[in-house]
Amino acid sequence: MKGDALKGHLDFLILSVLADNPLHGYAIIDELRSRSDAIIDVPEGTLYPALHRLEKAGLITASWSEVKGRRRKSYRLTQNGTRQLADEHRAWTSFAAAVASITGNRR
Repeated sequence: MKGDALKGHLDFLILSVLADNPLHGYAIIDELRSRSDAIIDVPEGTLYPALHRLEKAGLITASWSEVKGRRRKSYRLTQNGTRQLADEHRAWTSFAAAVASITGNRR
């Protein structure tokens, strides 16, 4: 999916992926790709600024760990992030229903 199509939705998608488990950056990219059947493929250069923005906003927090001798930064939702995700999910569901009403069941 082209980057323009993700504008305004990337934060929601990241929060959604992190709602299940804390993940490191590459795992977030893989999870987005996997859950979307490879339609959403976010480049690192797009993901990491979004993660930093979400962390600065207090919606996620990061922690370092060591796996097989390599340091890895993992991200998890904060309580504010969980609330924000719920708000964005409600807004998205409403928006998607409105679009479906307008466009109908065209194939």
